[in-house]
Amino acid sequence: MVRTGSASVAAGPTLAVVAREAGVSVPTASKVVNGREDVAPETRRRVTEALDRLGYVRRPRFDAAKASGLVDLVVHSLETSWSGAVLHGAEAAAHDAGLEVVVSAGPNRTRAGRPERGWLDKLTARGSSGVLFNLAELTSSQYGWLDQHRIPYVLIDPVLEPPPGVVSVGAANWQGGVTATEHLLALGHERIAVVAGHQRKLGSSARVAGYRSALAAAGIRQRPEYVRHAGFDESAAHRRTLELLDLPEPPTAVFACSDRMALGVYEALAERGLRVPDDISVVGFDDLPEARWTTPALTTVRQPLSEMAATALRLLVRMMEGDRPESTRTELSTRLMERASTAPPAG
Repeated sequence: MVRTGSASVAAGPTLAVVAREAGVSVPTASKVVNGREDVAPETRRRVTEALDRLGYVRRPRFDAAKASGLVDLVVHSLETSWSGAVLHGAEAAAHDAGLEVVVSAGPNRTRAGRPERGWLDKLTARGSSGVLFNLAELTSSQYGWLDQHRIPYVLIDPVLEPPPGVVSVGAANWQGGVTATEHLLALGHERIAVVAGHQRKLGSSARVAGYRSALAAAGIRQRPEYVRHAGFDESAAHRRTLELLDLPEPPTAVFACSDRMALGVYEALAERGLRVPDDISVVGFDDLPEARWTTPALTTVRQPLSEMAATALRLLVRMMEGDRPESTRTELSTRLMERASTAPPAG
């Protein structure tokens, strides 16, 4: 929680002295002192070093002893069953710890695609004791803002590789990719395609790497044309599947790297008059409720979303109490949920 009392300057240099030492303007130095986001990382570093070197007395930072009983959960979207599972896990663990959870969607982005300014200020204005970020793409300045204010935070399933020292909780995505592919191989499939998420993002690239590793271990040549990226978008997965079906030698099985993309795969197959699993087998990833509701029920790799959120909440509580986890990365195991969408290849 950030207290907004003014900084005392009687016992130290003025902000103008700090600005001159750092080679910046006084307003820029003031932005750093007051935790504003719109400061370049290198500028923030120079000002922070000058503040410390000159002994400038800054306003009080986060104090766990005075913190409220609130923690923030910042999710990518409030409209998906994914977020519902994450919220369920976080709330259950928070209840056990005697805390309340405030949920928000963010960070929002401007038309230029940059994170909207001020959302962290609104977040801390609530007086929360710590923050859980789910599927967030934080900028370097936002990481710096959180660290400067000494606000405890944990990432749940980070989209990008977090900076060194940042605590995160995720699933064993690589092993999940191996498990999905090995299941199809065991059924006799060799022409296995993958409809992946974002090419350079953490979870997606790990799942594709697992797929490739399983094929290599089985002595199956990996075909570049069988790897299609759809950015975790159902409509894009539909288009990528049609591309796969138009190949001279289409796949007999598809590993979709999310359940939502698997629904797009289903739609494309139905559009071409193909049946699951009689003509093509499909495996998803996540085990969202949609996986059980679809027809046929989707074989998928279960990602323990609620357990990930609960683990992250418990780690956050430890950090709020001043205890630093021994490992910054916690991975929970995935598990294949075999249902009706997979079968041996036709013929």
